Amino acid sequence: MRGFEGGDIVRVPFPYTDRTTTAFRPALISSRQALGDSGGLLWVLMITSAENRGWPGDVPINDHLSAGLPMPSIVRTAKIATIEASRATPIGRLAPSTWDEVLRHIMANVGLV
Repeated sequence: MRGFEGGDIVRVPFPYTDRTTTAFRPALISSRQALGDSGGLLWVLMITSAENRGWPGDVPINDHLSAGLPMPSIVRTAKIATIEASRATPIGRLAPSTWDEVLRHIMANVGLV
């Protein structure tokens, strides 16, 4: 299994609630490393199109192409999920300044600042 770290952007399968299909979507790894007994889990944050209505805590990805994303996007820090690391495919990495901003929002969300 590939080693992942916080700031990596991956593609992960998301099931539709009204269909039996699954779509692959980008997500940001927010855990420092894989979690769980065998290191098989990752915490990820939702990445969505920058065209969607904004939420408090959204962080814009200023250079989406360098991050491996096909369109302008944002990290939605309010939406976190746990996924199986084996289902994640690497596609890019956030710029350090954007990753720092995401971390500030995560820390504020859990009451550490």
